[in-house]
Amino acid sequence: MIQTVIFDMDGVLVDTEPLHRDAFFQHFAELGVTLTAEKYATFLGSSTRNMYQQFKEEFGLTEDVETLMSRKREFFGKAFDESTDLELLPGARELVLDLHKAGMPLQLASSASKETIHRVFKRFELYPYFDNLVSGEDFPQSKPNPALFLHAAKLAGKPPYECLVIEDSANGVSAAKAAGMYCIGFSSPHSGGQNLHHADQVVSDLRHLNAELILGLSTPVGSVVTK
Repeated sequence: MIQTVIFDMDGVLVDTEPLHRDAFFQHFAELGVTLTAEKYATFLGSSTRNMYQQFKEEFGLTEDVETLMSRKREFFGKAFDESTDLELLPGARELVLDLHKAGMPLQLASSASKETIHRVFKRFELYPYFDNLVSGEDFPQSKPNPALFLHAAKLAGKPPYECLVIEDSANGVSAAKAAGMYCIGFSSPHSGGQNLHHADQVVSDLRHLNAELILGLSTPVGSVVTK
């Protein structure tokens, strides 16, 4: 039986990915780095720190990772604060409220920085509904490494097999399954055609999910049901 739900943030609760993408590519242009959209898509679900660690090695960047991250976050923060049309994804708030009302403990496990998580949770007033917020910046490796989700489960006081993860990226789904958790893949139009075939279930709209459905899940972990 599912005892806690762990949400990813970018691409699941809110679509900040275009803002992140623009911030990265503005920074790449400033650094003189050429990165294809296809190569960038392979990093979805990874933390900013891990991305810059790889970029620094691959492109021979001379600045340290902290400086690189700080500059990218300047671009992102400006775009986030100036955005007037950024909203939670359709069905996201309703699902959070429905699960909260049903007494289901909620956790966030996002590769985003603490600063970005705070911006989103403050803007959309999500703090009251989540027990724990876990940021990928605190871990040496990003998704698909399962550490982020395992830590969220530990904070929730639940074994992995009682946790359900909602993810929109291939790296995130792989991390959830590596952690031994049930995973619902959200095939979001904002997530760059991610391959979610490892998920136990795939939905194309968060409005297809509700507390009753999640509380009633009895499908063994590892089986695949596609919707």
